[in-house]
Amino acid sequence: MRKEVEIPQGMEVIVSGNTVTLRANGKEESREFNIRKVKISKKNGVIEIEGLDKKRKTNALVSTVAAHIKNMALGLQHGYEYRLKAVFSHFPMAIKVEGKKVVISNFAGEKKPRYSEIVGENTKVEVKGKEIIVSGPSKEMVAQTAANIERVARVKNKDLRVFQDGIYLVSKGLVEEKGGGESNA
Repeated sequence: MRKEVEIPQGMEVIVSGNTVTLRANGKEESREFNIRKVKISKKNGVIEIEGLDKKRKTNALVSTVAAHIKNMALGLQHGYEYRLKAVFSHFPMAIKVEGKKVVISNFAGEKKPRYSEIVGENTKVEVKGKEIIVSGPSKEMVAQTAANIERVARVKNKDLRVFQDGIYLVSKGLVEEKGGGESNA
C-alpha cells in the first residue's frame, strides 16, 4: 500500500530515514517513526509512505504514519487548542501555572495542592478564571497535557453523583476554528 501526503505551501520538509521534520513560520516539528515495514520518502512536493509488504497490519501502519504527518502539518499551520473548565460547588479551587506544571490548590477542600505536568516544549497552558486553555503545534502533546490536568482533578472515594467537582474537557480543535472545534461537552 502507498499513501501520499501533500506538503502545504511554504512548509519545508526533511526526510532522513524514518524521521520526518517539518518547518514553517519559524516553528519546527520532528518525529521519528520506528517502523521497519514502512518506507518514507519525499518526491515532488509530496511525502510518500509505502508499505514494504502487502499485510493488513502494514497497511494500517501506512495510514497511521500518514495521519501523524498530516497532524504535524496542521499543527504547524494553525496549532491545536483544548479548552477545559473547572467545576466546583463548595470549595473554590485555585489554578495556576508554575514552570512546566499546573498547580491546583484547594481541590475539594484538600490542604495539599495537586500537580499536573505540561508535556512538550511548545505546549502552552493559560488560565482565565475557570477556563484552562492548552495550546501548541503538537496534537499529541496538547492532548496529553489536557488529559493530565483532567486526571489529576478527579474525585476519589466519594459518590460521583454528589461530588461533581473537577476539571473537564469542553472543546478541542484547531486554533483558527475558535469555539467551533470538535465538542465533547
